[in-house]
Amino acid sequence: MFRIFSTASSRSSRFTNTDELAAVDLGSNSFHLIIARCENGQLRIIDRLREMVQLGAGLDQDCNLSSAAEEKALDCLRRFGQRLCEIPDSNVRIVGTSALRRMANGELFLEKAEHALNHGIEIISGIEEARLIYLGVAHSTGSEGVQRLVIDIGGGSTEIILGSGFETGYMESLRMGCVSVSKLYFSQGELGKRNLQNAILSVRIKLDGILQQDNKLDWQEVIGASGSVRAIARVVQAQGWCEEGISFSAMKKLRKLLFEYNHVDDLEFDGLEKQRREVFAGGFAILYGLFKSLSLEHMHIADGSLREGVLYDLSGRLQHEDVRERTVSAMSKRYGIDQAQAQRVANSALDLYEQVATYWELNDEEHLNLLLWASRLHEAGLAIAHSGYHKHGSYLAANADMPGFSRQEQAILAALIRGHRRRFPASVLKSLPAGLRSSTARLCVLLRLAVRLNRSRTDSDQVKPGIKIKDEKVRLSFPADYLSTRELTQAELDQEAGLLQEAGWTLCIMQEPPENLDCRTSF
Repeated sequence: MFRIFSTASSRSSRFTNTDELAAVDLGSNSFHLIIARCENGQLRIIDRLREMVQLGAGLDQDCNLSSAAEEKALDCLRRFGQRLCEIPDSNVRIVGTSALRRMANGELFLEKAEHALNHGIEIISGIEEARLIYLGVAHSTGSEGVQRLVIDIGGGSTEIILGSGFETGYMESLRMGCVSVSKLYFSQGELGKRNLQNAILSVRIKLDGILQQDNKLDWQEVIGASGSVRAIARVVQAQGWCEEGISFSAMKKLRKLLFEYNHVDDLEFDGLEKQRREVFAGGFAILYGLFKSLSLEHMHIADGSLREGVLYDLSGRLQHEDVRERTVSAMSKRYGIDQAQAQRVANSALDLYEQVATYWELNDEEHLNLLLWASRLHEAGLAIAHSGYHKHGSYLAANADMPGFSRQEQAILAALIRGHRRRFPASVLKSLPAGLRSSTARLCVLLRLAVRLNRSRTDSDQVKPGIKIKDEKVRLSFPADYLSTRELTQAELDQEAGLLQEAGWTLCIMQEPPENLDCRTSF
């Protein structure tokens, strides 16, 4: 589930040097909390919390979460929640990755998890995870213009990213991580030469299939991130096989050492933490497969990763540098959207929103953002076909790689675009988590009205009607005689009233003198 929490301060306001920002990474192996303060235009980390929850290990073959794993995770989140209680929700961003993407009973768990944290949780796609990982790595290693290959091995997925400076190019998210590979090839903790070789071979087979499609990858520097990579680096350096980072020669020596062990409980050598034993071989198999398939000779290690990337992305949103805005602009251009018409609809939607936001409890700026982004993208489906273009546009919003957007945010956009014309999308709204349905339905009504009001597709005919609302009742008030000279607009609104009535809404159209058009109060 995804909730948009009301905030005392606007998310778009600039934060001060005294403000704390917090990012939480709910990974498949570990949960991380990181808190920073802005000092002289830079983020300084002031606190970190980390617990190896192993959420991914608590999923059975049908991706149901065990009660023991759930309670372990919630205990951790309650502790995190105590640390977050003094930080405004607008300054907190919490993301869930592979295990939460795959969890069959995820909505129920997320409801409990959000209650434990007292903050909303975003489930992000593998590609969005890759983008945020790269952002964290780039900020922790400097922004030199060399082409970087960044590799992050998490509990349930492995991200491979090419980029330069702070900008990403190629991104790939593979469904294999230290937890999932360990469960598959080292069940009951059994190691041995054959099991390790089979795990490495499976990784290489999956990688080779991708590399055959993307054979133009090129880089000047290789950087590794995440717990598995850092754990391997600590081991090879403790053994004296490598002074900095991880070399391929050190990886071969470590493989030979692992061949000698028959069980993960027996893994006792310098540099390896006890709590890392259970998933160490799985992470090693992935990294060794990457070294072989990509012909890597040496890998540097980054301090930053996903949680740092989330933190810097949140900082950007607060400083009016929201990557989601760039994503919407890029999609508008890619699908040839009529920019002037999109802006007309957005202007009308904004005017309606400002009149009803308080009474419809749409006070969070994220509500407004989603309404305006949907306004700008509502005609994206025309790039495919005019017939059913609202359905085509909805599909694009739901399934496209949209940097900066969580899965829940894309689901809301898709529902709004799907519902901006024709029948009200009751069935689509029911597919959303319960906590999203009411606000999304209200945003959808505003978008539908904004589209109807701009049927003429001209600037000269724009009008700002007054609007009154009460629950599912809506009254639009126009200047006297305005509709009498615009038969098409009147017909559009009459048709809309009928469609909304089918869905349990009431739309009343009024014509009043200009002095009576300030309709910012409820019925």
